[in-house]
Amino acid sequence: MLTVLLPFAGGYFLSYLFRTVNAVIAPDLIRDLSLSASDLGLLTAAYYVTFSGVQLPVGALLDRFGPRRVQAGMLLLAAAGALLFSLGQSLGVLTLARALVGAGVAVALMSTIKAITLWLPRERWALWNGLVMMIGGLGALVATTPVEAALRITDWRGVFAALSGITVLASATILFVVPDRATAGPPPLPFVQQLKGFALIFRDRFFWRVSPMVAMVLASGLAIQTLWAGPWLRDVAMLDRAATADHLYVLAFALMLGFGLNGVAVEIAARFRYTAVHVMAGGALLYLVALAMLALPVASGSLWPLVLFGLVSNTVVVGYVVLSAHFPLTHAARANTALNLLAFGGAFFAQAMVGRVLDLCPVLPGGHYDPEGYRVAFLILLGLSALSVAWFFWAGRRR
Repeated sequence: MLTVLLPFAGGYFLSYLFRTVNAVIAPDLIRDLSLSASDLGLLTAAYYVTFSGVQLPVGALLDRFGPRRVQAGMLLLAAAGALLFSLGQSLGVLTLARALVGAGVAVALMSTIKAITLWLPRERWALWNGLVMMIGGLGALVATTPVEAALRITDWRGVFAALSGITVLASATILFVVPDRATAGPPPLPFVQQLKGFALIFRDRFFWRVSPMVAMVLASGLAIQTLWAGPWLRDVAMLDRAATADHLYVLAFALMLGFGLNGVAVEIAARFRYTAVHVMAGGALLYLVALAMLALPVASGSLWPLVLFGLVSNTVVVGYVVLSAHFPLTHAARANTALNLLAFGGAFFAQAMVGRVLDLCPVLPGGHYDPEGYRVAFLILLGLSALSVAWFFWAGRRR
């Protein structure tokens, strides 16, 4: 079993590392390329544009060809993007490279979930998903203080060149170590018919009850955790670069721990006759509290708001397990990639929106962004997230 899950978890580890690393190298990018807040937001959010854009075809490919071949091939695209990022000299080239990375790692979590549904019994899906996501959360951990330490040896270009080589190795491991898994039942439909299968998903009322909340909570959380938490710590909490990296490390550790607790929470809830839906909803409510603490802000120099934010910001990923169980197994990957389309499309909007709001405020001495800009941007994210949670409860009551 480890020869199946660990290689896929390694791909998800890289996905999260690529997703988060700009939070630490942001000052270098601003300095070397003379970026504005909007430029930085759009550059980093390019990852989410292609990530969300390839979800539907990738979901069909996973259901047709299986996770091993699809994941291995897509990681090579991410490796090419990382190499191009290390060589890029302009904002346009770096944005293109970031977009290639986003497309290349877009299948990482979905291929892992698909592998779990193929190899493991249904009653253990949430637990194994939580453990794999915990390993993936290590990528966010490595993207903080370890990357900051690496920047004392090399620059951000050297970091991305090294990541390119590691990604090639991860692709080869999946291709040559993970065995194929034959699925029971009729052979898969042609690719066009696979794409048409999304109609079943997008017509489903339960999908539209769950997906807005999961997508908006994830989108706002990703916008902060993978980019704006670093500048926020610098400009609002007034921390220096080393202290910022340390705080981001704690945030990433809380995120990783939260991933692991998700599966445990579902297991415990089941003993008291509660379901994964209840765990997901409870986590979403706690997330609103955590985001409010950052938006207001409450004790901006303290670690506790960040710890709470990290612990609960990804509780709604249980929604992927919920949808996997709701739809036929033959549609599991497409259901999750449809949800990913909404979540990471929302992350692009959220990340770019924060940069735009910051640019509307005056830049303070020393190149700091106005704390009022962060407050307004985070409150917008809080309001949208609260609306999505309210819709989840209202639609459930209506049903």
